[in-house]
Order: sequence, then C-alpha cells, then structure tokens
Amino acid sequence: MKIYIRLLLTLGLFLSFSHSLLAENNFFEEGKKKYLEKKYDESKFLFQRSIVFNPKDTKSYLYLAKIFRIEKNKKEEEKNIETTLLLDPTNEEATYILMEIELKKSNYSKVKELTENFAKICKNLCKKNDLILKELKNLEPKNES
Repeated sequence: MKIYIRLLLTLGLFLSFSHSLLAENNFFEEGKKKYLEKKYDESKFLFQRSIVFNPKDTKSYLYLAKIFRIEKNKKEEEKNIETTLLLDPTNEEATYILMEIELKKSNYSKVKELTENFAKICKNLCKKNDLILKELKNLEPKNES
C-alpha cells in the first residue's frame, strides 16, 4: 500500500512538472507565432509569461529585445540582449545585435571586443562580422600626431 501511494505521488509530481514545461514551451511558441504575425504586444506578453515559467529562457529574452528594437525602446532592448548573453554567452544573434547597439553608440573598444568573440562563436551569421568590421574601421581612433 505504501509503495502504491509513493508511486501515485511520484506520478503526480512528474505530471505537474511536465505540464509546467509544456506551458512554458507553448508560451514561447505562441509568442513566436504572434511575433511573426507582427502582433508585438501579444507576443511580448507571451514571451514574458514564458520567462515566468523559466527565468533562463534565452529565446524569450532575445525575442523581447527584438520587439523593443521595433518599438525603439533602446534601454529595454539592450537589457534583454544583455540578459540573453548572460545566460548564453555563445548566442551569436544576441552578440551581433549587441555589436550593432554598441556600434551606434560609437563604442569602439566594446565593438572590437565583441567582434573578436563573435568570430569564435559564429556559425550562421559569420558574414555579418565583416560588415561590422568595416563599420568599425570608420570608428577607429585616428592617430593625428
């Protein structure tokens, strides 16, 4: 009888846990769907819900950053990109976006550091590094002595 009760409790915990994982994944997938439909307010809400279930959901932070970029909310865009990179330092898309942000700020040293790191982690966006490097040359401090 005790084994039966333990089995039921274990099964109940497992089902509860798997349900919350499903809900988290569904929030992200629904958010992505709404994002692709350009329903940014709805997708933002769904990505935030996904983060409630899993605070380490890098994909949701990345998509939130993209939404904030569209909304021209630079502070929130950068905050979400930095969170993405804090959780996943090898996220090439987030690194590229941060390079663009720092380039707009004319932050030469940060862009240079990011491009060096980007060259090590890129898989799909490697050609974009060349574009950043060209723009970086325009920012390079010139020795006028």
